[in-house]
Amino acid sequence: MPDVARRVSRNLDIVRARIAAAAARVGRSAEPITLVAVTKYAPPAAIRAVVDAGCRDLGESRPQQLWQRATEFAHGAVHWHLIGHLQRNKVARTLPLVSLVHSCDSLRLAQAIDTAAAEQHGPPVPVLLEVNVSHDPAKHGLAPDELAGLLPALAGLGHVKVRGLMAMAGRADDPAAARADFRGLRELRDRLRQACPPAIVLDELSMGMSGDFDVAIEEGATIVRVGSALFEGTSE
Repeated sequence: MPDVARRVSRNLDIVRARIAAAAARVGRSAEPITLVAVTKYAPPAAIRAVVDAGCRDLGESRPQQLWQRATEFAHGAVHWHLIGHLQRNKVARTLPLVSLVHSCDSLRLAQAIDTAAAEQHGPPVPVLLEVNVSHDPAKHGLAPDELAGLLPALAGLGHVKVRGLMAMAGRADDPAAARADFRGLRELRDRLRQACPPAIVLDELSMGMSGDFDVAIEEGATIVRVGSALFEGTSE
């Protein structure tokens, strides 16, 4: 186990250095950038190690796996993020466990979150609107040109708090294509801000994974979702 902890600590140092370097290249501070450790393929010892090393924002793609992980790592300092597709029939069980839903990809899902949050008498649920910036039919997400028309309806949901946008690059293995997608999301956010209802806040841009988070930060990411770069060499 000590070997796992050392490896994770070293990986985390490298990732943080890359975040700082990417931010510095465009004159940004790395301090406000949130690193979410994606635990999808990580063994429990590695997850414990990354939390112990100070990375306490953890992300899961599948609600069922998040439910399990949140039970295993029920630590007061851990903040869970759902970064994958959320079906409406899994909303009620997921909401009490998460600090941010990155993948609100339809008005119907936002309405389901609003209803469940009201029934649970909890605070408004912070969400990001997932945007299919690459227009990939295999990916989830709202079409960029439909967001402006949805914002008034989203603003009327009293138990949902829209905090920003999320996207995945169409081709993470192609830095130029990834950069274009990330720039497109930032420019879309900037346009939407010009006529945004007061109840909608678009401060956050969740974009960038292990292979492209440097580029995402250069294009304005405030949240990066990193898995393999953090947990490399820790598989059981």
